[in-house]
Amino acid sequence: MAEMSLSPEEFLSKLLTDEHADVLREGLAWLVRELMESEVASQAGAALHEKSPQRLARRNGYRERLWQTRVGDLDLAIPRLRSGSYFPSFLEPRSRSEQALVAVVQEAYVNDVSTRKVERLVEQLGIASMSRSTVSRLCAGLDEQVRIFRERPLEGRYPYLWLDAKMERVRETGGVRHKALVVAYAVHESGCREVIGIDVGEAETEAFWREFLRDLVARGLAGVALCVSDAHEGLKRAVAQVLGCPWQRCTVHFLRDMEGHCAKSQRGLVKGAIREVFAAPDGAEAKARLAAVAGGLEASAPKVAGLLLAAEEELLAFMSFPREHWTKLRSTNPLERLNKEIARRSDVVGIYPNDASLIRLAGALLLEQNDEWLVGRRYLSLESMTFVLAAEPAHTTTLEVATLPAA
Repeated sequence: MAEMSLSPEEFLSKLLTDEHADVLREGLAWLVRELMESEVASQAGAALHEKSPQRLARRNGYRERLWQTRVGDLDLAIPRLRSGSYFPSFLEPRSRSEQALVAVVQEAYVNDVSTRKVERLVEQLGIASMSRSTVSRLCAGLDEQVRIFRERPLEGRYPYLWLDAKMERVRETGGVRHKALVVAYAVHESGCREVIGIDVGEAETEAFWREFLRDLVARGLAGVALCVSDAHEGLKRAVAQVLGCPWQRCTVHFLRDMEGHCAKSQRGLVKGAIREVFAAPDGAEAKARLAAVAGGLEASAPKVAGLLLAAEEELLAFMSFPREHWTKLRSTNPLERLNKEIARRSDVVGIYPNDASLIRLAGALLLEQNDEWLVGRRYLSLESMTFVLAAEPAHTTTLEVATLPAA
């Protein structure tokens, strides 16, 4: 139960008479208690125990919450309302992605599709009494921001494009389905990174990827000189059909795949040998090393040898570009780091109540990341980008241009 509110004079007098008082901690506790009482009175339309015709809601006790601060842990008594919900302004999530996470939790709860994990979060956040209309209003603001971000025109050229998908659980009528959350990330001609696309599909199919890429092109995606992804055949065909640009197979995924085609005792040796191919100083040397590695594995790991030879062009496509860019073009690791951030939020939600909630949460997180990239350092230097932008024709698949000047 919260203490009876004290005036500033009464509080100061009490504090000064206590020789063992922690002034900073007690002062902060009094300040936030007064702030909560003021905020909830404003929301309810009347102060505690006040009789007023303007009253909009009635109190319903308090809920306890521990608040960790620099002056120590404070036991907050957060006022409850019988209708609607109150959450202290100083505890409100500051980032857009955190707001989206709370919104998804709220939506899952009010639509009766929450898991036990979500129900515990609802209790901690104090949003159990929130109405469907209130949740809809809160979600609408975030949805509009994400919609504008997803539909914004793409201006200029984007020489490098990364594509990836991760599976998320979404509830539908009759059960829970795994759906594909796909993300497109690119480097603009200015050398800055951008998240340029996000969508949810029923499955990671060629048809879905084709429509996703067509939408990017319709929004202005142009000048793609290299597309990087894992070895999804449908995605590979969609890239060829819609973008017509060279394709770089993620070398990290390739190494993982090769582990499944050799004995456990051979894995370290096989991965080390293949890594030496990617560390070659130029395209010609890389091709020579690849042939040598494949020949050396022919007897002990014939499957790996065959797959390595067959994938030569798609594994070494990155070497047709400035050397400075190579480490960034070999894999989808930049996107996988973003996927891990999305996964951390998904672990909290468990099962998304619908497609819109998944797009809201992932979109808000990616929008924040995109903002950080636009005001941060360039991912690739302008000087090195000039060699890519000046290359003609833009879509070359040979390795002879690997001698482009290194930035």
